[in-house]
Amino acid sequence: VEKIEEQLGSLRIAKRSMLSEEPAYLLDVDVSKPAQSESPRYVAVSCSNKSIRVYNRETLHFLREYSSCPGMLNGVRFAHACDSRVFSACSDGTVKCWDIRLATQKAVQIFSGYPSNVFISFDINCSDLIVCAGTDKVEKDTFLVFWDARGITDCASATKEPLGVYSESHNDDITKICFHPIKPNLLVSGSTDGLVNVFDINKDNEDDALIATCNSDSSVSFIGWSGKDYKQVYCMTHDEGFCWWDIAQLDTEEPITLLHVLDVRDVVCVESNSLHYLVGGLYHEKADKLLLIGGTSTGNIHLISCSADGLSLVGTLCGGHSATVRSFCWNLTDESLWTGGEDAQLLLWKPGGVERSLAKKASMKIASSVQKRVRVHNSSLKSRKKK
Repeated sequence: VEKIEEQLGSLRIAKRSMLSEEPAYLLDVDVSKPAQSESPRYVAVSCSNKSIRVYNRETLHFLREYSSCPGMLNGVRFAHACDSRVFSACSDGTVKCWDIRLATQKAVQIFSGYPSNVFISFDINCSDLIVCAGTDKVEKDTFLVFWDARGITDCASATKEPLGVYSESHNDDITKICFHPIKPNLLVSGSTDGLVNVFDINKDNEDDALIATCNSDSSVSFIGWSGKDYKQVYCMTHDEGFCWWDIAQLDTEEPITLLHVLDVRDVVCVESNSLHYLVGGLYHEKADKLLLIGGTSTGNIHLISCSADGLSLVGTLCGGHSATVRSFCWNLTDESLWTGGEDAQLLLWKPGGVERSLAKKASMKIASSVQKRVRVHNSSLKSRKKK
């Protein structure tokens, strides 16, 4: 933890993106995986104005923008083997893939779902072979939809039909999907039904594929893998709870729950600077540490260390954002951190970085569909608990 504290302590703002003509909340951030011997070139953000923006990873110069109007885009992910291809799920029942090398605004690949599908989460597995997207609940149905991602071409966009669906394991909106970082057949999904499900998609049917069901007792807002060989899963909830499970203990007598915190804001001590929300988490391989990222409504960013004994504040990044931070991406190779927020700012933090640009911008007050969604889920949870 001391090493992480040192690294965090040396992080400074290196670059700040220019405000676009149409400012928007930055809801999700991903950095391209480096091609052979190259460093990653791009950073992409999913915005509240229904667009994906792509920037140069080092300079934060704007490169491309892709729109899905009238649909909403949810999430952004680069392919693992090709750093110029970027994906996003869309509320029109598709997952789209764009190629940054091409001048066209059209998607080079469209993965189409079924007529009632509204996709609010997705991921692509580490071998780039399978895309999976999660739906909103429509009537009584909620789906995990799978596609074969192979055969992406540079010609006119081709539409792919699903390989199949899982429909029995969740009974409410599937808010997050996360494939295993090194095992292409493992997938974890989280939902507003409170369940975090782990699947082995190599199995023949959904019943056999479901290898673990963990209950967070609340609406899931973020999920991830952690631990040596990534045998643990964790989640955060829309009411700022945190759960952490060891899947390796499934076939033993040991309990799989490593930690369950009902409200992280109540247990993490932050001197003179409260913790208002959680953004997400990351597993630091070198330090073998699970870290949570949280923050304040004024834009400060807190880094929180997790252990079986509990949660503790590692450090705080101040002076970057002026409003709630909604997204981040950490590159463990060079310890760079990208953060995006409701102030429409994309920031690059680096150890010992020196910013040579404008001061932080004032907070933006614009409507956010994601915030509206969270409010709805919180109220429905409260009403459920009262029953």
